[in-house]
Parts: sequence; C-alpha cells; structure tokens
Amino acid sequence: MIKIKLLNGNAQEFCTESNEVNFIDALKSIDPQLLNSVVAVKLNGEITDLRTTITTDCDIELVTTDSKEALHILRHTATHIMAEAVKHLFPEAKVTIGPATETGFFYDFECAPFSKEDLEKIEKEMKKIIKSNPRIERKVVSRDEAYELMKAKNEPFKLELIDAIPEGETITLYSQDDFVDLCMGPHLLNTKMIKGFKLLSTSTAYWRGDKNNASLSRIYGTAFFTKEDCDAYLAHLEHIKNIDHNKIGREMELFTTVDVIGQGLPLLMPKGAKIVQTLQRWIEDLEDNEWGYIRTKTPLMAKSDLYKISGHWDHYKDGMFVLGNEETDKEVFALRPMTCPFQYYVYKATQHSYRDLPLRYSETSTLFRNEDSGEMHGLTRVRQFTISEGHLIVRPDQMVEEFKKCLALAKHVMTTLGLQDDVTYVLAKYDPENTTKYIGTAEVWEETQEHIRQMLRELEIPFVEEVGGAAFYGPKVDINAKNVYGKEDTMITVQWDALLSEQFDMYYIDQNGEKVRPYIIHRTSMGCYERTLAWLIEKYEGKFPTWLSPEQVRILPISDKYIEYADKVAAELKRNGVLVTVDGRAEKIGYKIRDARNNRVPYMLVIGQQEEESNSVAVRSRFAGDEGSKPLSQFVSEICEEIRTRTIRKEIPQENK
Repeated sequence: MIKIKLLNGNAQEFCTESNEVNFIDALKSIDPQLLNSVVAVKLNGEITDLRTTITTDCDIELVTTDSKEALHILRHTATHIMAEAVKHLFPEAKVTIGPATETGFFYDFECAPFSKEDLEKIEKEMKKIIKSNPRIERKVVSRDEAYELMKAKNEPFKLELIDAIPEGETITLYSQDDFVDLCMGPHLLNTKMIKGFKLLSTSTAYWRGDKNNASLSRIYGTAFFTKEDCDAYLAHLEHIKNIDHNKIGREMELFTTVDVIGQGLPLLMPKGAKIVQTLQRWIEDLEDNEWGYIRTKTPLMAKSDLYKISGHWDHYKDGMFVLGNEETDKEVFALRPMTCPFQYYVYKATQHSYRDLPLRYSETSTLFRNEDSGEMHGLTRVRQFTISEGHLIVRPDQMVEEFKKCLALAKHVMTTLGLQDDVTYVLAKYDPENTTKYIGTAEVWEETQEHIRQMLRELEIPFVEEVGGAAFYGPKVDINAKNVYGKEDTMITVQWDALLSEQFDMYYIDQNGEKVRPYIIHRTSMGCYERTLAWLIEKYEGKFPTWLSPEQVRILPISDKYIEYADKVAAELKRNGVLVTVDGRAEKIGYKIRDARNNRVPYMLVIGQQEEESNSVAVRSRFAGDEGSKPLSQFVSEICEEIRTRTIRKEIPQENK
C-alpha cells in the first residue's frame, strides 16, 4: 500500500501490483478536477513532475496554476514547443538549451540569425502544435540511450551536455510529437494549458556564454495561462520600452552614441552633462565636508608593473585596454580599470602612524573596461565611465565601524536620490570550488565574510549571498538595482580587503613602534555616474526632481511685449543659481505650456501684463498643476529652498494638471 497525503489533510491509499503509482493517477483518485489546475507537486520541497512514479508513502504540496512555480513550468514547456516549431521550419538548426526565466523563456540555436518574419512563422507553427495538443511524455533513460538518441538526431550540443552529466545521475527525456529534448522537467501535462504566448525578440549568444565558443541565435518569448495575462504583460512591455533610458535619454537630448566613436562610449550632451555635474559636485562636497574624505587625482593609465603588483594583470588583464606589446615593447601601459593601486601609492608617499588612521581617500575616477560588445547597453554597461571611488586605509580594529559608515553613506545617497526602496543587498563571496580566482587563504575569506554577514544582520539590512561574486582580493556588499527590463546591475559596492596591503608593502607604525599592515575598504558612495543617470531616467521617467533637472524653470511670456520682463525674471533666478530658460517664440501660450510639459520641466512661469505690473509670476508645475500667482521674491525663495534641501516633490496625475 502506498499512501499519498496532501497538505490540506486529504489522503489516498493505493494498492498496485507493481507497488508504484504516479501522481497523475493519485490526483485523479483524490479529486479528478485537480488536474485542471495542478501542474506539478512539491515532494520533499522539490518541484516534481506529475508523471513521476513513487513507491513509498509521501506528503505532497500541490503546485497550482496561480503560483509562480506553475508559470515557470508553463514557460519551460513553451520553450520546447518553440524548439519543435523551429526544427519543423529550420531542420538544419541545432538545439542547445532553452530555460524558462523570471519573465518568459528563451532558446538558443546554432543557425543563421532569425528575422522578424521568421519569428512570425515560428509563432504560427507554435499555435498549430498547441492546438494539436500532442502528448508530452517523460522517460528516464541510461546515459548510453540518451547519447545514441541525440547522436542519431545529429544534435552535438546535447551530446556535450550528456558528457557533462555526472555518472549515476538520472537522465530524463521529454518528447512531444517527433521532438525529443534532454531535460529534467517538469512540464505541463498538455500544451492546451498555454492560452497566451508571444515571441518577443531575437539576438546572438555564445554557447555556454563563452565568446570563444560557437555563435548562436537566441529567441526570447513569454507565455501565460490566460490570454488576458499575456496581453497585460505585452502592454507592460510597451510601457517599459517607452521609459527605457535609451529612449528617454535620447528624446531629452541627455546623451547619444555614434558608431565612428565606438560602442560603449556614449556622449553626454549638455543636459546630461549638467545632471552629472550636479551629482558630482554634490558627492564631492558631501564626502569632503561631511564624511571626512580627502581628495586625490591620479593618472588614467599606468605601466603593467603596477597591475602585476596588485594582481590585476593576472586576474583581470582580459578586461583591460592594454597599450603596447609585452613581447616587443620596453614598457607596456594599460588604461586603468580601477583607482585602488594609484591611491595606495598616495598613502605610501608618507609614513603614517596608528593615530593617522583611518585615512579616507576619494576620487572622481574615470575608468576603462574592455566589455564584450554583446554586453553594451546604453549608459548601464559602457567601456569608459566615471565613478565616485574611494579607498579607506584603516587599522584592523577600525574596519567594522568604517565599513558600516560606508554602508550608511551609500544609504544616505540613495535616500536623497529617492532610490532607496529599489535595491537589493548582496554579500558577494569567494568560491571555495575555484580558489585559483582569488588570493589569500580560505580562513581569511571565511573570517571576513562572517564579519560582513554579522554587520548586515546588526544593521537589519535584508541580503542574499552569492558564491563566486567576490573580487579576487576580498568579499563585498553589492547594492543592486533592476532596470526596466528586470536585469540587475550593481550600483554601489563596498569591499573588504585584508590582503592587498601586503602586496604593496603598506604599513603604519603602531603604538609600540612596530610596522603593521592596514586593512583597506574599497567603496563607491554613489557608484558609476553614467549608470546612475540611467537609473534616474528610468526611475523618474525623465521627470527628475527639481534639484537634478537640467532645466528647472521655463519662463513663458504670453507675447513679445513681455519678453523684457521675462528676461528680468530669468536674470534674478540665475543670480540665485536656478537653471532657467525663456521661451520667446511667437507661439500661443497653450502650445508653450504643452511643450514645456513634454520636456518635463518642473516649473513654468507664465508672464503677462498682470505679472509685470505686480512683479509676480504665474506658476505652473509638474507637482501641483496651476499654483497661481506669486510674488517673484516668494517663488525664488521657495525654489531655492527646494533645490538646497534636494526635496523630491510628488507628481500629480497628468489629468489633474
């Protein structure tokens, strides 16, 4: 007898000659209607296919269509349907892998790139497959069986995957019609449960993510249990395309890119440069005047000798722009991918005692990293960028407190920018299975990682841990944020380094007159200015807080007669540091207001006879619509206070303006 019990208490006993039963038959016996909404079960916490057979009593949890896990299973099945459709239409295509993702799915094929027309054909073929509702079967096979099948189908990538499966591990195949895939599952019982799907785009990829491997063609798609959910998601995608910083940034003339300059080398236009200048001046004053930093300015390049001392030449050379040839040139230089070794030599230029520490060096650093062309994206992934970089040289007994202060500074910056609720904290650790990537002993790594873990808990900061994400010299806290498409990027980093001071022979004199190695904290207070600008564009959809806006006020004279007074108002605002323009075009006032609104200007000042006679301004804003007439001195005082305090005023709905 086999007893299966649900979490709600329902149970069923089975007696079979084979002393085994699958979950499909079990659920039919408990309640035949369950198969309309259940797509898998959780057995011992693991998602398990309904086709799986069991031989012992068990407790299970049902995975129903309203769960995130079920949606993942549906999308996994959709990848197989898409792969079958591709094989029908492009028989020469070789299949690789096709996982479900948080928002949909993708599958990679070795074949010519797909066109937009190809995607339309593949969609039609998928609809035929779904309508025919082929039987989806699961089969456990031996390694030899799997290998011979994929060899017969001439699928070399599947053969490579089979070779990588450890001996003794279960190998499963899923089939529908004539399509068979190497897959752990689980999958839907039938294809008709997929009521809504859409193929979204295509791109290139590399086998196993390595640019030295085969180039592949990738298709992205999404799928849902209902057409309504799919339509809602597609509408959401259309919305986020409209708030992508690439689109808004170009529309607002914040930045541009030019092919002859190069990929990953954006040009900040005057408005974008003004925002970055505002951020940079704020960060530099904040660090220097309120958080105890001292500023350095170091070269943009150095000889390879420097990077060999730091270890970057061995661990990071492929990511650097190297100038020269080691085989033929007496000296080889490289553009700097980081500032830390430069600032170490600032420290080493003077002897320091324990009383001098901590020393907090900061620098607005322009850096260069040789990113893959496929990784380039707007302002978030570039080859030249500028960061609010800093390195703290501290005594070991100061390390924890200074690390906490770095986290506090990062939090203060994010709160001021209005971004504090959009981030996740990640403790990036070393990988004990791949120690060649790192310097130092396992004991040092474990100790430092535990220090950071305890700090985050003490500060009540929720965090996740990521094995393998550490720098080669120490663990770190990454503060990450997602862009509008859901891709996560690191915005701010704080790193613990107990190792590099020895490689650079850094020391301080302790109270006993002995030389002692300091610890180092590598940190950014805001991170990369370009990436932060992209983050802000998408967060505010281009409607920046007033203090960050490249145009804070636009003055709108209702006719040419009032341009002289408009210029007088502008001059007063400029004297008080407000970024202001005058729209003196011979256009109707309604047109000027709409244009200013479309350009996301925080404040519009309408100027006419009444305003000129009373030395006032009629104020319209993104925040309150028509704010009425105010004395000029009052408006100047109010906006200056808003800018000084970096206030973030709440926007009102467009229809209420």
